[in-house]
Amino acid sequence: MKKYLVIGNPISHSLSPEIHNFWFEKHGIDATYLKKKSNSGDIKNLIEKVKNKEIDGINVTVPYKKEVISYLDELSLDAKSTQSVNTIYLDRNKIIGHNTDIDGFELAIKSIKFDVSGKKIFILGAGGVVSSIIFALNKMKASQIIISNRTKEKTEYLKNLFNDLKIVDWGEFPYFDMIINATSLGLNPDDEINLDFSKINNEKFFYDVIYNPEETNFLKKAKTMGNITENGKKMFIYQAAAAFNIWHNIYPKIDDKVIKLLDK
Repeated sequence: MKKYLVIGNPISHSLSPEIHNFWFEKHGIDATYLKKKSNSGDIKNLIEKVKNKEIDGINVTVPYKKEVISYLDELSLDAKSTQSVNTIYLDRNKIIGHNTDIDGFELAIKSIKFDVSGKKIFILGAGGVVSSIIFALNKMKASQIIISNRTKEKTEYLKNLFNDLKIVDWGEFPYFDMIINATSLGLNPDDEINLDFSKINNEKFFYDVIYNPEETNFLKKAKTMGNITENGKKMFIYQAAAAFNIWHNIYPKIDDKVIKLLDK
């Protein structure tokens, strides 16, 4: 039986086992997928298990998408461009790191018929998934990408990857068409993003990369103000499908049954 893991900390929110184990059963694949709460000190050993074929593939979530890179043999072009890895596998005895978050975000936004082209996008947070989102937004021809993070040093790192990125202080609200919460604030039901949302006009598009819980306080507040909202569920599904395809050479069907599988 093949073995797959998703690693991160926290990890309890992850629904990766539900979706991958569902696809294993559907496609008759003898495999299991588990989630493992991991510390930085665990990463090297887990990667070595991929090399030794004790683990067949690993998905990576917060906060290790950048940290895992130093333990890998090669990066795909997308992973190299974003310095972010969420999918690990063995190919010709080399451990490869790939980034399926780019496709996940792009396909999710296209599926809800929001046209990013020519729009101003404001991102809150500078964690591991943000470089993937910026890369995808550039592909979709956003006119401007603005970012704000409580720790400004992390935004400077992203500025080195993406020269056109505009950085503003936390609490500042530039004009935008779409705002993305890419912080971890919202994973816990009591989490609040301590920003003055009264400064924002309605009819904006509020997007949260978090998918569990289904509606964060960020989205609830936006909805009461008359804005369009969307959580990260479809991004999660599309990135998972891309990882599944890398591991098994099968692109699984994404339908209502898969989406409802993740309703919690």
